[in-house]
Amino acid sequence: MESIIELYNYREMLFNQVKKDLRTRYKGSVLGFLWTFVNPLLQLIVYSVVFSLIMRVTVENFTVYLFIGLTPWMFFAGALQGSSSSIIANKDLVKKIYFPRIIIPLSVATGVFMNLVFTMPIVFLALMVSGIGFSWYVLLLPLIMILEYLFVIGMCLIISSFNVFFRDLEHILSIVIMAWFYFTPIVFTMEMVPKNLQHLFYLNPMTAIIGAYRDILYYQRMPNWTNLGAILFFSVTTLILGYSMFQKLQKSFVEEL
Repeated sequence: MESIIELYNYREMLFNQVKKDLRTRYKGSVLGFLWTFVNPLLQLIVYSVVFSLIMRVTVENFTVYLFIGLTPWMFFAGALQGSSSSIIANKDLVKKIYFPRIIIPLSVATGVFMNLVFTMPIVFLALMVSGIGFSWYVLLLPLIMILEYLFVIGMCLIISSFNVFFRDLEHILSIVIMAWFYFTPIVFTMEMVPKNLQHLFYLNPMTAIIGAYRDILYYQRMPNWTNLGAILFFSVTTLILGYSMFQKLQKSFVEEL
């Protein structure tokens, strides 16, 4: 509770860090903030061509199916990659003044989460153009987004704090994220996975998270209760673990930096 109160007292700093991240991310680029929309759309085009025309994945409205899975994945991957070096990048700030260090990875995760929020209208537009439309289950979408946000914060806390002591993690992470992508049903369906291997895919938290997004937006149905329970479990557990690890390791940040 004391940590929550302290974080609330420094909310202005958190807000400024998020605003700074959003402003500087595309600073100097021609398209600027439009890259928030252009980047996922370009990835969508590449994956759609490869997996619908070459690999021939037979899923109705595959482009929309892929877009719905790709959008939360980009939030997850972008936040993890951005947070990995966040403490090191702000080492001068960490050394000079006192503030809750948790603000640094939290601001990264929140900044990328805002990109997810800004991209959602494009997803809704794709649903309308494709003829899929909406159902009242879309009201559950904010809940899934918040749970993923909590899960991502926990992961960012773990990665950002551990990378201070093990700098190679930043480079290893890109390989892990690439492998994690293909271990998550984004460009394929779970029905395409051999039944004797499906239980391994369900151990992946992103399987349940992306499954919930697709249940709400693509299939227009209530998310599987097992998936919802898994998402809640992974989110809360990862957040608690990440916070505990960060609080323990941050005591040695100044010495390592």
